[in-house]
Amino acid sequence: MSIILGIDPGTTTVGYGVIEVTGNTRKILDCGVIKTTPKIELSQKILDINTDLLELIQAYKPSLCGIEKLFFHTNVTTAIDVAQSRGAMLLCLGQKGIQIREFTPLQVKKGICGNGRAPKTQVQNALRLIFWLTDIPKPDDAADALAIAYIASLGNLGNLGRYNS
Repeated sequence: MSIILGIDPGTTTVGYGVIEVTGNTRKILDCGVIKTTPKIELSQKILDINTDLLELIQAYKPSLCGIEKLFFHTNVTTAIDVAQSRGAMLLCLGQKGIQIREFTPLQVKKGICGNGRAPKTQVQNALRLIFWLTDIPKPDDAADALAIAYIASLGNLGNLGRYNS
């Protein structure tokens, strides 16, 4: 059995998903979002995210974390802020000795749906089927994090590497 954490980075909202893998069975343990106050300083947001991330790590003791790689944003300021937040998350995970796997959004969509350009609703419906859920996972950031955790749980990533942009 292993516990895998998935993270969809952000500054005001960070999605997380925690799954348990036993053999070929995957079960959702938790998913949700870490929220910070929108108008506070970035340094305080990063500190708040780090505190909540440490609580998740302490509660579930994951051995592996999948985290989304950043892709080009039209808003450079937002991209830089998210990159700084993501860097702090990587540091936190590294300090706890958690193995990290990084994926682009296209890799996650390819792995979940077979199509790197799948719409968000298709990914959410695929997760509903994969985990035998009655409804699609919500909110969107939590669903994205669950998808990242699921992809991280797959030992053989096949040709996902073709979708690095």
